[in-house]
Amino acid sequence: MQEAVIGLSHLFMTVFLCCFANFMVIPAITDVTMAALCPGKDKCSLAIYITGVQQAIIGLGSLVMPLVGKLSDTYGRKFMLTLPITFSIFPLVILAYSRTKWYFYAYYVLKTLIAMVTEGSVQFLALAYVADNVEESRRGSVFGIMSGFASSSFVFGNVSTRFLSTSATFQVAAAKSVIALLYMMVFLPESVVKYRTESTETDCLLEKPPTKTWKLFKTLPSVNDIICLLRTSPTFSKAAVVAFFSNMADVGLHASLMYYLKAQFHFNKDQFADLMIIVGIAGSISQITLTPILTPLIGDEKMLSTGLFFSCAHMIILSVAWAPWVPYAAAMISIVATFAQPCLRSIASKQTGPSEQGKAQGCITGICSFANIVSHLAFSPLTALFLSDNAPFRI
Repeated sequence: MQEAVIGLSHLFMTVFLCCFANFMVIPAITDVTMAALCPGKDKCSLAIYITGVQQAIIGLGSLVMPLVGKLSDTYGRKFMLTLPITFSIFPLVILAYSRTKWYFYAYYVLKTLIAMVTEGSVQFLALAYVADNVEESRRGSVFGIMSGFASSSFVFGNVSTRFLSTSATFQVAAAKSVIALLYMMVFLPESVVKYRTESTETDCLLEKPPTKTWKLFKTLPSVNDIICLLRTSPTFSKAAVVAFFSNMADVGLHASLMYYLKAQFHFNKDQFADLMIIVGIAGSISQITLTPILTPLIGDEKMLSTGLFFSCAHMIILSVAWAPWVPYAAAMISIVATFAQPCLRSIASKQTGPSEQGKAQGCITGICSFANIVSHLAFSPLTALFLSDNAPFRI
């Protein structure tokens, strides 16, 4: 295990730096949106709707993730990782320069277009990179460690935001994105897959090692490929269903939580950062220390069930928050709730051959993206309604 982690150190650092830049702006973006669209107000239906529409459009575009995954199976993980990390720099630069109304709209449009084909791709391509280099029995543990690095970046990003001005937050985030790109290009080696010749559970999918010839249309995954993957492996199909519903619930919660906390308890950038720091610390402790120990002992399936149970408990407590301290207390449940995602990805990874890890992880990400669409279309109108003056009842 130790050798596998050391061998993947440059990947972990790449994920850390990239996530650091993206997580920094999360506590600040709600205040920026509200200030640009509804200055001086703590409630703004327009901000809720425009955020929901953006996320739904991003989710629709991200359905191409199986394509991105399959291209990474053919042309390499590092090559495909370069694209989302590079494009993520440009929206940050806009808000680093100015956060007035028209600059916000420029950021909004560019961010939406770029995220349509890059959202979530760094995470699932990194998972495929791990699967290339780690044997099946250890993937759940290493997936957890990688998620722990992402959670650590979440903590450091939010701590930085807590002590930076809004303008400095976006400037530092843009600089961190550039550093992440340069670090990856210099230090991260291309992943090398040792293809097996024996048949796998997904015999209907590609069995031969991909060639390096650039024949784009021959590499496009057809709908039949994805359907075959779901039909041939019952376990993968069940993992896909769990991914859909768990992601729909998570996205629905987080899409409305910040606007609810701002309207109900007048939270601002600093309180959002404090809350996310607690979540990030809890997730980091869990994924770096507990997941590698418990997964081999208990198994991916039981760890997944435990994580989902506590994730539901977390949502229920937040939904009835009656005082400003309740979200902080509920955030501690993340120490167990974060078991779910790395275990789910590990289960999916074990159902496909070594030449199809990118497509498998991309398929799960695409399903989660579709859940994003459904979730935002459902929860954005409900959030706007219950935070408006015409709410059916007060909560």
